[in-house]
Amino acid sequence: MPYYVYVMTNPNATTLYMGVTNNLERRVYEHRMKLVDGFTRRYNLTILAYFEEGNDVLSAIAREKQLKGWLRLKKVELIESVNPEWRDLSEEWFREGDSSRSLS
Repeated sequence: MPYYVYVMTNPNATTLYMGVTNNLERRVYEHRMKLVDGFTRRYNLTILAYFEEGNDVLSAIAREKQLKGWLRLKKVELIESVNPEWRDLSEEWFREGDSSRSLS
């Protein structure tokens, strides 16, 4: 089963959030739709800026903790190494009116 470490941000890229999930599409949807109260909802973190995929949950959790320990500059450098324009990497996953997407 794949596990993902991911970074969400807001439209101004002023706040970063790191998380771990085994279903990246579902989790990003939850963030985008603000379905769960908390940090990402409060700070409008709806843009997927970065993610990594692995096969081990413990490694994913360790990586998340590692990234959370970094200074912001190092986190920004990591994001920009694969996403220099800070595009929403999930922008094509969710189209208006497309109820055929499976988020299971």
